[in-house]
Amino acid sequence: MFEPVLTKYVNEPGGHTLDFYVQHGGYQALKTALGMTPEAIVDTVKKSGLRGRGGAGFPTGLKWSFVPKDNPKPKYLCVNADESEPGTFKDHVLLERNPHLLFEGCVIACRAIGARTCYIYIRGEFYHLQKQMEAELAKARQAGYVGKNILGSGEDCDIWIHRGAGAYEAGEETALIESLEGKRAQPRLKPPFPAVVGLYGCPTVVNNVETICNVPLIIEKGHEWFAGIGPDKNTGPKLFCVSGHVKKPGVYEAPMDTTLRQLIYDYAGGIRGDRQLKAVIPGGSSTPVLMPDKLDTHLSFDGMVAAGSMLGSAAIIVMDETTSMVWVAKNLTHFYKHESCGKCTPCREGVDWLYKILDKIERGDGEPRDVELLLSVCDNIGGKTLCPFGDAEIAPVLSTIQHFRGEYETYIRTGESPVQSDFRAAEPVSAH
Repeated sequence: MFEPVLTKYVNEPGGHTLDFYVQHGGYQALKTALGMTPEAIVDTVKKSGLRGRGGAGFPTGLKWSFVPKDNPKPKYLCVNADESEPGTFKDHVLLERNPHLLFEGCVIACRAIGARTCYIYIRGEFYHLQKQMEAELAKARQAGYVGKNILGSGEDCDIWIHRGAGAYEAGEETALIESLEGKRAQPRLKPPFPAVVGLYGCPTVVNNVETICNVPLIIEKGHEWFAGIGPDKNTGPKLFCVSGHVKKPGVYEAPMDTTLRQLIYDYAGGIRGDRQLKAVIPGGSSTPVLMPDKLDTHLSFDGMVAAGSMLGSAAIIVMDETTSMVWVAKNLTHFYKHESCGKCTPCREGVDWLYKILDKIERGDGEPRDVELLLSVCDNIGGKTLCPFGDAEIAPVLSTIQHFRGEYETYIRTGESPVQSDFRAAEPVSAH
């Protein structure tokens, strides 16, 4: 198995502290970066092939290069730590167990784009992390790794931790910026893109936690080392969240040439009770379901697209043969119904209709026309919203109908689930 680098010390007692981090080579990459020009840092990250770990997989160095150098306005780095999609919990591990790797990456990234201020936007429910992160950040500031005249270099860069109010939509980059400005977390129309007009109307880069945590490793070990891990254009170590019907759910670090089969059976111990695998959601609840015939697909950005889904946030939800796919669609739709920010009518109204139809089928009151009605509602949501939330909310419905239409039709015809599950909640569990 792959020897972890991002999560190497996460299970060590005191591994989150400044003393531990420095004793194990922490902040050496920052010292190297302070001797590099911003252009050289951007070029190194470009050559490494690092792609954003938040879901889109956009090349990080290229994103940094979009920040205009001749713009006299302040520039900002925003770290998206609003992790909240069902099945996604990898960034939480880094925030809790390796915060100094993130702080070090933030300062290096700020130097690369010419920013002097970084905001780490953490999810509202992560209140338990805020106190610990603030304490460790204060130690880093006192030790000269963050703040004014970093390590005597003349470089200034401060980091501020901002806890949101708890909204999935705040994970969308423009909604995150709106929230930081004190407004409701709703998306902006693009263009202009944040790299040109972002926080307070200034050039802004928004990166995911795992993305930034890779930056010190690239500076310390070299872009060749990073590019040598995993398949072409899908380089570097990757964190995968594995949940659902596996024997050992958790966060696993592996290169992206690891197959879905290897991750489920070798890393996560296989299916609970040695039952048959029914389906897998490979990249968080907004990504289409994959069937068992895709088990030998590489867990890379491009591999998942070729298989008909997306890597997304690398949140792999495993479902065994006892899973009702109608219930899966209803449960995930309940999440999106709860979290829709309400700005776009197709999303706001459409997801409510999807939930009502799915709930009707689950109650045994489904009608033969309901499957086509679900598809029709999805067609009126997809591609018709300001942000990708609309596309995300229809993914569970579309992909479960695509692969398990017979299950829907049997449910509607008999009024009962054709799959008798012993684990599911009677009603979706509310976030409040």
